[in-house]
Amino acid sequence: MASGIFAVLDDIAALMDDVAVASKLATQKTAGILGDDLAVNAEKATGFLASRELPVLWAITKGSFVNKLIIVPIALILNAIFPIAIKYILILGGVYLAYEGVEKIIHYISHRKKKGHEVIQEEVNQGEVAENAKIKSAITTDFILSVEIVIIALGTVLDQALAIQILTVSVVAILATVGVYGIVALIVRMDDMGHGLIKRSNDKGLAAKFGHLLVKLLPIIIKALAIIGTIALLMVSGGIFVHNIDYFHHFLPQVPSLVKEIGIALLIGALALGLVTVAKGLFGKKTAKP
Repeated sequence: MASGIFAVLDDIAALMDDVAVASKLATQKTAGILGDDLAVNAEKATGFLASRELPVLWAITKGSFVNKLIIVPIALILNAIFPIAIKYILILGGVYLAYEGVEKIIHYISHRKKKGHEVIQEEVNQGEVAENAKIKSAITTDFILSVEIVIIALGTVLDQALAIQILTVSVVAILATVGVYGIVALIVRMDDMGHGLIKRSNDKGLAAKFGHLLVKLLPIIIKALAIIGTIALLMVSGGIFVHNIDYFHHFLPQVPSLVKEIGIALLIGALALGLVTVAKGLFGKKTAKP
């Protein structure tokens, strides 16, 4: 009886070793997309009133966990019974990311910069509706990026047993959410940490200087993340198109891959935005009629 228990424990230990090795490889493979995920979601989790930053981030984090709970089993099932579907799901997700990236660029170009009191008044007027809309947008984008992360992680263990596939993909999915949103939480609370250091040091010494630095860096980082996040959306979507559509994969081979991916993403995003705008105009007019 004892020998049977020890044999089971040995099997479990061996399985965990295999999962650890596979998870490390999968994490390395998804490092790029995790960086993009961080940039995109950090930008989406900022811009709220200080008192609402952590509640909003927690709402997005819970949505991210739900996304993983949906994506992981579906990806494993589809990979087993209908693997080609994963490719088309990725492409559709890429269209959405390209659309959102182009929409951000158009919004930035077409809207004049608001003054401080205008931004505050806008936040007061929009309130909970704007907050919920931004949370929904962040969770939707997280869903698309999570699909990419899960598919890449799954691709690294296709030759392994089903148990290793399930555990590896699950580990990577959990690490993606905890790691990304843990770092985002640190970013959005930089100013509070800075004020805390200033207060505890009575605004004297190295701690106070570091606190002032954190406070000054936060708006710079947020602006940088807005730019990096938009570029990341286009890079991820362009990469999806180039790697999953043969025509784009062989299109303009002399052009650097990064330039080609962003260019294709801009083109498809612009087409998607145009179609959505036309559809809104047509259906909006129809619903406006008595």
